[in-house]
Amino acid sequence: MRRARIIDPFEPAEIRRLVREFGSPLLILDCARVRAQYRKLKRALPRVNLHYALKPMPHPAVVRTVIEEGGFLDLATSGEVQLAARLGVDPARCIHSHPIKRAADIANALEFGVRTFVADNPDEVRKFARCAGEVELLLRVSFRSPGAVCDLSRKFGCDPEAVLPLARGAAELGIGVRGLSFHVGSQTPDATKHVEALEACTRLMAAARRERLGAFDTLDIGGGFPIDYARRVQDIGRFCAPLRAAIAKLPQRVRVIAEPGRYIVGPAAVAVASVMGRAQREGHWWYYLDDGLYGSYSGQLFDHARYPVVPLREGGELLPAVLAGPTCDSIDVIAENLMLPKLKEGDLIVGRAMGAYTWASATDFNFFPRATVVAVNTRRGDGSGVVETLP
Repeated sequence: MRRARIIDPFEPAEIRRLVREFGSPLLILDCARVRAQYRKLKRALPRVNLHYALKPMPHPAVVRTVIEEGGFLDLATSGEVQLAARLGVDPARCIHSHPIKRAADIANALEFGVRTFVADNPDEVRKFARCAGEVELLLRVSFRSPGAVCDLSRKFGCDPEAVLPLARGAAELGIGVRGLSFHVGSQTPDATKHVEALEACTRLMAAARRERLGAFDTLDIGGGFPIDYARRVQDIGRFCAPLRAAIAKLPQRVRVIAEPGRYIVGPAAVAVASVMGRAQREGHWWYYLDDGLYGSYSGQLFDHARYPVVPLREGGELLPAVLAGPTCDSIDVIAENLMLPKLKEGDLIVGRAMGAYTWASATDFNFFPRATVVAVNTRRGDGSGVVETLP
């Protein structure tokens, strides 16, 4: 770790400098942009406690930045619990949101100090019988969202009609139920489904309180807040306006939390790859990069994302081009039908909005190493920038 001036790591000159220093492929993570994204979402949802979901980018610099901003964490695995513990995070600022857990996952989270967990079926509720006095549950409810890019209610969540029976089962075991949670999916086009789910959960929580089945004073509205990729999305303030209005109608006793991941970190990183070879095929220049679908561009497969890609070389005639990854697999093609200047070995290609579900889901297939992560501007308000690398 070394001190540096505050920089804009997305500027071409800084990108080139960082590649000279740290090599390629490189993922440049700007903590100043993490702060900006966190603050924009906080302004859009002022009554909501934001629990950063580590899944899209479990980098220590992001976790520290969120905590410094007064945020919270959404942990889902023992590895994420261990990372939070290593960083000295207060466990009271964390929830464990994976609806399906091994006994060891529960034990590890309890040892760290997490006390709020999520469950969505009777088998999962019964896993907490032995620690009934130590934990509180959020029951996850399913609200299918066909309009979302990733429908997260397909895999997790109980039907709304199952909430009260599930709460009764928890009460019989002496397990405290704090409230409900939902996640209507990722990259949703608008907040209609969020509002629908919130209103349904409000009615369910009122019914559960009437039966004295638990406190039911916490509502987790999940994530799914969209960011720009190849297509623009609604400004976050406009997106959240109907959700903000629905939250304002909740009783003051109800604490609202959210689990943003992509929105916080997606726009805060760029991926940089080098051209390692080229060939002309069927009238197109094929440029083979040292990063691809098995690396930082894995989100194109797993997350259905399409990242804007641009060359740092400017000028010259634009020619039909294809960008391919480095592996021997024919599926490893990043983008086709592009118009690019004629590139040569060593030229750089930059992928934008690549902070979420990129490095986190990358592999070392074919023994091509994952990109080095360089976190910059990791300190706030003291006039210094810090460069921190993670291989």
